[in-house]
Amino acid sequence: MTALVEINHLTKRFSFRTAVDDISFGAEKGEVLGFLGPNGAGKSTTMKMITGFLAPDGGNVQIGGIDVVERSVAVKQRIGYLPEGAPLYPDMTPAAFLSFVGAVRGFKGEELSRRVRDTVDKVHLTSVLEQPIGTLSKGFKRRVGIAQAILHDPEVLILDEPTDGLDPNQKHEVRSLIRNMAQDKAIILSTHILEEVDAVCNRVIIIADGKIVADGTPSQLEAKSPRHNAVTLVVSNVDRQRVQRDLETLTGVASATCESHDSHVHCTVYPANGNPILAAVSGIARERSWNLEELHVQRGRLDDVFRAITSSG
Repeated sequence: MTALVEINHLTKRFSFRTAVDDISFGAEKGEVLGFLGPNGAGKSTTMKMITGFLAPDGGNVQIGGIDVVERSVAVKQRIGYLPEGAPLYPDMTPAAFLSFVGAVRGFKGEELSRRVRDTVDKVHLTSVLEQPIGTLSKGFKRRVGIAQAILHDPEVLILDEPTDGLDPNQKHEVRSLIRNMAQDKAIILSTHILEEVDAVCNRVIIIADGKIVADGTPSQLEAKSPRHNAVTLVVSNVDRQRVQRDLETLTGVASATCESHDSHVHCTVYPANGNPILAAVSGIARERSWNLEELHVQRGRLDDVFRAITSSG
């Protein structure tokens, strides 16, 4: 399948550094691609080049086979873009602003009204529709920014920190909206909220110092965590040191940590090379007749992997 978004050897230099260093990747229809990296890694610069707001110094971007530099207007018709800190007109109301954006994109009459109504319903702006944007909370301003990005139902959505400033309920609504739109779009979203990756992304790219350092599904990246296939358990009325010693002697176990909490011992058992150890842990619990109250396997933690591969130390 041909990717809707194709990035080939993209490079951007500023006077003091190379912000994006020869990166290549694609995004297909139906894909929600999480674009992660520490501050200054090159995420926003990459997104600005994908959307045609910043010219690359090397490489190229194609949206549906159209070069962003050569035919920027045609590309922007197919893209919805939510930049970080999206600029809005503070004296306009959301209703007026969205009507203005729709008119700029060529909609008029009933078609324009319908698109504004549908978009307002999707992002839940009805309660502030006639209130000046400058008086809105950060969360509502972010929703107005999302609304202008999806008003024209674009094939490609580029979202830079889409849930920044939203409360937990609002984040849930926006993530649900992204999931619902994903079936017929290619969506690239930048975020520093790792729970967002689990919530909406089916692929993750991590960038550091302008270079791609990881590319895979969330589960593939979680498998690189030291906690992948680790087993946590809680037992009661046993000696902590003895439990830990027994766990550490198991074949396939790299290490175990145990802490006492009143009459309970809480342990985490780490596997060697990420191999499954649940059978061995549950076996020793039965053999020693431990009073086992909790037992579960960890998938791995994306934040462990993120820190490990983006650390400069």
